[in-house]
Amino acid sequence: MNSSRFRIESGKGAPLVLIAGPCVIESRDLVMKTAEAVKKTALAHGLQVIFKSSFRKANRTSSRGFTGIGTDEGLKILEEAKTGIGVPVLTDIHEAHEAATVAEVADVLQIPAFLSRQTDLLQAAGETGRAVNIKKGQFMAPSDMKFAAEKVTRTGNRHLFLTERGTTFGYHNLVVDMRSFPLLRALGFPVFFDATHSVQLPSQDSSGASSGNPEFILPLARAAIGAGCDGLFLEVHPDPASALSDAASQLPLDQLENVIRQVKAIHASVERFREEGT
Repeated sequence: MNSSRFRIESGKGAPLVLIAGPCVIESRDLVMKTAEAVKKTALAHGLQVIFKSSFRKANRTSSRGFTGIGTDEGLKILEEAKTGIGVPVLTDIHEAHEAATVAEVADVLQIPAFLSRQTDLLQAAGETGRAVNIKKGQFMAPSDMKFAAEKVTRTGNRHLFLTERGTTFGYHNLVVDMRSFPLLRALGFPVFFDATHSVQLPSQDSSGASSGNPEFILPLARAAIGAGCDGLFLEVHPDPASALSDAASQLPLDQLENVIRQVKAIHASVERFREEGT
């Protein structure tokens, strides 16, 4: 088991946490440019920061969807961002056998939403000793996450985050229930809001690609922070229209600072109300 030295602060008085980066590793240049910008922006506003990008995208509606530039190359680029830019990194794992290898690079192993009930995967992630971020399945109630979390904590690893990313509402649509945040926080782990995947219109395009409503990223992020989540998960890209994955729902990198500025102000108000007991 690797002993994870990476920890986030959470609870009363802790700063917001930002998890941000492009959906998938498209190139070294994209990762390094985005990681540097994400770190600079987060630190300028006093936020804790984790850089994210997927070394592989295993969940594609169509077999023609971009899945990455290769595991070895992707992990190599993540390691360079971690050491060169000086940011902790997060990436997805999809199969139990990937956990140990990815844990040699990543500070946080992420369990994708569609895999959030996969027992072997959750246990393998927990056994690495790395922090684990579990995305709540689009098909799960917040209370169901208790059982997903237990699959990790029974390995002895309690360094766990839970992330809300919307709930399936009919076909090709997601909604965010703001009751989810206090319900998830009651489980005893830091809670994040994935404001970019939550605005997706899954598989709506005739080619199998997801569409999205990025104009709702900011209002949903503000609402989620007001509802008490500990941080934001944002997929950001210098030019979302050209992105090879989730082009319709990533936040333009140059809009990141405005989002942070607004949610930080809301977070400060929430903290004040907590201190006052109101």
